[in-house]
Amino acid sequence: MHDTIAGSGAKPVDHPPLRAGRIGVLLVNLGTPDGTTYWPMRRYLKEFLSDRRVIEVPRLLWWPLLNLIILSTRPSKSGAKYASIWNREKDASPLLVITQAQTEKLAARLAARSDRLVVDFAMRYGNPAIAPRIDRLRAAGCDRILIVPLYPQYAAATTATVCDKAFDHLKTLRWQPAVRIAPQWHEDPVYIEAVAASVRRSLAALDFEPEVILASFHGVPKSYLLAGDPYYCFAVKTGRLLRAALGLDEARLRITFQSRFGKEEWLKPYTDETVAGLAKAGTRRLAIVAPGFVADCLETLEELGTENREIFQHHGGEKFAYLPCLNDGEEGMAVLAHVVERELMGWI
Repeated sequence: MHDTIAGSGAKPVDHPPLRAGRIGVLLVNLGTPDGTTYWPMRRYLKEFLSDRRVIEVPRLLWWPLLNLIILSTRPSKSGAKYASIWNREKDASPLLVITQAQTEKLAARLAARSDRLVVDFAMRYGNPAIAPRIDRLRAAGCDRILIVPLYPQYAAATTATVCDKAFDHLKTLRWQPAVRIAPQWHEDPVYIEAVAASVRRSLAALDFEPEVILASFHGVPKSYLLAGDPYYCFAVKTGRLLRAALGLDEARLRITFQSRFGKEEWLKPYTDETVAGLAKAGTRRLAIVAPGFVADCLETLEELGTENREIFQHHGGEKFAYLPCLNDGEEGMAVLAHVVERELMGWI
């Protein structure tokens, strides 16, 4: 352990205690409510939907809509969806359970590289929050911190808002750590091959062969793209590279976007409409994978795995499979270790 400032001699007897010389790695995912009942859901949704990066509607219009209407009705509806996937044993959302497992496994992998590394995780919305986790790393002697937003494809509403929150806290610190932000890895060959390998293994375990596979990415309003957000381009490139890695054509692997909210036009084609359209057109066997998520969560398990299954079967589809995210499996951990080790170059 390095508990003194590198290069310093003996400290005066009245010097305040200092710990330094260690390197922190902070994984940050989107977030999770603390529970599925009304008030935990309301707190979570209020924080999430109050973020100006997420909702760019003018505040004079958005504030009354959010506080008087959305937060009166949506917590109960969202809570019921979370309850359907909640990890009862650990009393936590799958996203929290998986992110914690990823953190622990990453720490074990990196231990052989350096005894100076400290690995932790945080959530942009909900708990554990970013600020106290940065403080915890600083208390452990980390004067350098690599922040890893867990989004393979950059978007202002995801990666950028993690940076905003982290730097808001850093502005309050007298002694700031040196900070790096891991960039997106949407086209990294290690990531593409990991997703392809995971898809191949999941397909091999099915009792049917899908006629079509959808690569479904979280959507954003189309206006964000027109304002210069690169997310759409990154997602489409990931989809193209995954298609090539799997040896499929555009008809067999299609790129779609899910989770739209409100009446504004979002990135197209929409996943739910594509699922319905395929079933109506005679597709009977369908699989969906979500390459933009590093861990399974509400949007994958409930929205893709349950809602879209019902849509497909309602319109005549027969066989449906949701293919899991990389999570804390071998391929997923290989990607996270690769990204972190790449961004720690020069520090270890």
